[in-house]
Amino acid sequence: MSTATRDLAGLTARLAELAPGLRVETGPEATGPYAYDASNYRVPPRAVAFPRSAEDVVAVLRACREAGVPVTARGGGTSMAGNAVGAGVVLDFSRYMNRILDIDPVARTARVEAGVVLDALRGATALHGLDFGPDPSSHSRCTLGGMIGNDACGNRSVRDGRTGGHVVALEIVTADGVRAVADHTGLRAAEQGDAEAVRRVARLDSEVRRLVEENLAPIRTELGRIPRQVSGYQLQHLLPENGFDPARALVGSEGTCAVVTAATVRLVATAQASTLLTLGYDDVVAAAEDVPQILRFAPSAVEGMDEAIVATMRARRGPDSVTGLPEGRAWLYVELEGDDQAEVNARAVELLEALKALGRLTGGRVVESPAERRSLWRVREDGAGLAARLVDGGESWPGWEDAAVAPDDLAAYLRGFRKLLDSHGLTGVLYGHFGAGCVHVRIDFDMTTDDGRQVMRRFLAEAAALVVEHGGTLSGEHGDGRARSELLEVMYSHRMIAAFAAFKRVFDPDGLLNPGVIVDPAPLDADLALRELPLLETTSGFPHDEDGFAGAVRRCVGVGRCRSHAGGVMCPSYRATGEENDSTRGRARMLQEMVRGETVTDGWRSSEVRDALDLCLSCKACSSDCPVGVDMATYKAEFLHQHYRGRLRPRSHYSLGWLPKSSALAGYAARPVNALLRGPLGKLLARLGGVTTRRRIPAFASRRELRKTLQAAKTTEPAKALLFVDSFTRAFRPQVAGAASRVLADAGIPCTPRDGLCCGLTWVSTGQLDTARTIMTRTVTALDNGDDRPIIVAEPSCAAALKRDVPELLGTAEAQRVADRVHTFTGALTDLAGQGWSPPPLPEDIVLQTHCHEYATFTGRRPADLLRRLGVREVDEAEGCCGLAGNFGFEAEHYDTSIAVAGLALEPRLDGRPVVADGFSCATQIDHLAGDRGIRALHLAELLDPAADQPGETT
Repeated sequence: MSTATRDLAGLTARLAELAPGLRVETGPEATGPYAYDASNYRVPPRAVAFPRSAEDVVAVLRACREAGVPVTARGGGTSMAGNAVGAGVVLDFSRYMNRILDIDPVARTARVEAGVVLDALRGATALHGLDFGPDPSSHSRCTLGGMIGNDACGNRSVRDGRTGGHVVALEIVTADGVRAVADHTGLRAAEQGDAEAVRRVARLDSEVRRLVEENLAPIRTELGRIPRQVSGYQLQHLLPENGFDPARALVGSEGTCAVVTAATVRLVATAQASTLLTLGYDDVVAAAEDVPQILRFAPSAVEGMDEAIVATMRARRGPDSVTGLPEGRAWLYVELEGDDQAEVNARAVELLEALKALGRLTGGRVVESPAERRSLWRVREDGAGLAARLVDGGESWPGWEDAAVAPDDLAAYLRGFRKLLDSHGLTGVLYGHFGAGCVHVRIDFDMTTDDGRQVMRRFLAEAAALVVEHGGTLSGEHGDGRARSELLEVMYSHRMIAAFAAFKRVFDPDGLLNPGVIVDPAPLDADLALRELPLLETTSGFPHDEDGFAGAVRRCVGVGRCRSHAGGVMCPSYRATGEENDSTRGRARMLQEMVRGETVTDGWRSSEVRDALDLCLSCKACSSDCPVGVDMATYKAEFLHQHYRGRLRPRSHYSLGWLPKSSALAGYAARPVNALLRGPLGKLLARLGGVTTRRRIPAFASRRELRKTLQAAKTTEPAKALLFVDSFTRAFRPQVAGAASRVLADAGIPCTPRDGLCCGLTWVSTGQLDTARTIMTRTVTALDNGDDRPIIVAEPSCAAALKRDVPELLGTAEAQRVADRVHTFTGALTDLAGQGWSPPPLPEDIVLQTHCHEYATFTGRRPADLLRRLGVREVDEAEGCCGLAGNFGFEAEHYDTSIAVAGLALEPRLDGRPVVADGFSCATQIDHLAGDRGIRALHLAELLDPAADQPGETT
């Protein structure tokens, strides 16, 4: 046993002694995802601890102090400066310490644990007409502890300022393991009955006061000069004239002085009225020139971005994903709020006229539509991810993403900054909080070579000098972290730097709390994650990534949108388990570790990576919802293909992966096969095939039934399209093919059914890519025969496979031609239906389960939009995956997760209303969940079928 292993074993044993029941994880499968945050850095920890209480945190700090092991506190892991990675023990507060302890609507305060996600707090306070003011773009996954660590701000910081301005008190654990409270009265022990704790905290309070007295001049002259001055420590809050508030002084200390376990924060009243203006400009400098005028109108938000982000959003999610922007190459969002809508609207018109008079606008408008507003804010909130991987394939990185100046000086600073970029041959994508003078920029640094890293070092040093020349700060909300701490000497005097060091020493004399940050900083180019990586030979082509598989998994930059519990569809397994390792980000980081070959050393054969991918449902939602387009389903398919090459596979890969073949055979003897599967032998066969016995296996349709349906579906009119009869429709619900054919004919799109072909999806999802390619090639050859008619596919997952997986896996012109012709049933009715077509009467209220593959692949053609256009008044769409996800929910080991995912959004909606679910998996899950109550999901074709007696009724 190595010394490091022995030391780690001793530490974990000591933790078990001090905190029985504390969850502590070691090994690459646990520590790999925590080696990264959203920054440029990679620092693998020795262990990850998941505290449930402040007492657990005390135990960790005491054990680590005894062993001389550093501790890094972590919330959502969305830090862009490298504040949330460390080489010792990482404390993940988001997993268990995420409770809202109290909300006092009269005092307008809330007491929360450090791991509470901002959106969870906002959802709870909204019931009282209150909100937490600071709102970072990562509000769906960032934690209050992380916001306190960085002194985060957000889009509405023009109105609400920084987190520190909303902190009443902090509950902390000191480096030596003592619980204390910091508030405007000073520091005091949390347990007043513990005489030793009282003495130690009193001494700490006294030493901090002495430090301030010795450094009054630099604190008064160098700190708190502009609203967004986050860099360094906020010692100005300890000045006598500011009331000696150690809580506010610890905000922004990035976990280097104490560990925050809970906080009491102030709340603000929710605005009663608001409006949004979008303003277009030729460039970001012109936009910045107008900011001082805009601020005279007391906006709540003034956000800016350039054209690269908008172009990327439209390329990734469709041209309709960004609407409401005027002409221009840069834009400002200006939000105005108040108590009276008429007054707010009048102010918006007045502001627009004033800006037009200045002559810099290329266009401007007030955005009335709530849907347009949501769409526009999503573009801004996804800015960090969208800027990371642009539409032209270029990559950009943080490092200088957080500088701020006074708003009046923003335009001049941006002019100088763009010249600086040009002088180093760099390109930056700009966005940020223009109303607060805070600019985020991602830059195309080359961190894989020595020359590139030297360019980055020189640029960052000169950028620091530039922002200081303009009276600004290195950090405006993200903190200094590993990215900028080395540069603090450019911004502050030697005396101020010494005061910062003394402040940390008072709290953390052994330097164990988040070392390398702010004080005694690590070099800004140490521990960079990006490096030249080997090109791996793969079956998939990964055509959108220059470095193949390595470049594909590198797409994940850690912004953590997959850790959201609402909004979009990804990541269903994370939403069910709450585990970082089950998020898209966690899996991507494990794949990055595999490619690096350091902590994960056995490559494609890695059992750790296999286990990390195990609960991925291959729903593909990440390929759409992830701002950088991570496609974990494709990565998982490639990994499984390589991992099991030449080896026995899990039994379900044979029983479910080869389902199109076995179901075709079953169709010739459907009645006896169904009877066999319903009996005891069926359960035995299910167990042997790795299939859960807790589900009823769907009944196979007979070939005779299929032939009869297809014969009846034939039309005498000239066919305008092909109806691709996929394996699931053919084997289990041929009636859908008949209904689809009738609806399409009624809509002016008569079709010719095309049976006997397969998209290869089940072989892809189980990682049997050689077989998938063979089947896909056969299908492409049959379809690419000079016929250019649309191919309409009733099963969304098969449509998605033909649209995306087939061309990416085969990489041929023939495959692309076929893909270009593919439409879902929804897409065909949206794009190809005749002008005068109208469906039969429809229910007023429908529950809709959109298939995840349709959601991800056909982004502008959603069933919900079509149903609304067809007159359905209320479409209650389940937001998320059904949980069955092809083979996933049929696999015995995944049944519980499948049901947990269904319980998030789908199951609560199964209340007797008509249910539409085009996906066979979705319909099967619905039958499993509610079939005994007479609820059956209809395919959209069945709902719209002109031959149906009672369209829309559940039976």
